[in-house]
Amino acid sequence: MLVSLLAFTGAAVLIVLLPGPDTLVVVRSILRGGRRQGILTALGNLTGLIVWVTCAVLGIAALLRASEVGYNALRVVGACYLVFLGVQAWRTRGQVASEEPAGRASLLGSGFRAGILTNLLNPKVGVFFVTFLPGFVPDGASVAATTALYGAVFVVLTALYWVLLLGLAGKVTAWMNTPAIRRRLDMATAGVLVAFGVRLATE
Repeated sequence: MLVSLLAFTGAAVLIVLLPGPDTLVVVRSILRGGRRQGILTALGNLTGLIVWVTCAVLGIAALLRASEVGYNALRVVGACYLVFLGVQAWRTRGQVASEEPAGRASLLGSGFRAGILTNLLNPKVGVFFVTFLPGFVPDGASVAATTALYGAVFVVLTALYWVLLLGLAGKVTAWMNTPAIRRRLDMATAGVLVAFGVRLATE
């Protein structure tokens, strides 16, 4: 069991460090609303992970893997959401949070809501917990209990990643808030989010 746990932890560290939509949304929240907004977005992401882990333990996520219609529906919705975030990032490029109309900020979704939606609308996260975790479950071990343990490890590793990212935010925020740099970062974020959305929709 210990060997399997260490093997999973090593693989999970690599997966957590791989940048994805969640990282982009958290970074954008930091840039537009400061560290507090980034913390809320990270908490939303962690909440989404906890929901997916719970679903995996209960076997619900397995239904997502088995149901092509369900998977495709969630995939399309998630792709549309990522593209929407990318388009909004492009439209508000270079602006600070106080310059954005209140209605637009609410429509876009920010903080906790943006974090949890980005995570829950990505079916790959649910499929990950169904297809990746079982490969590390030792023979004879309880699948549900081991999945819960591995899921908890993954959530903790992700939380540590957010702590590190948010800890470094103060040192780079001033540089990133330079109007020209902010504009370029928003444009880059917009392009990557749209690319993630298109890739999710076409896979």
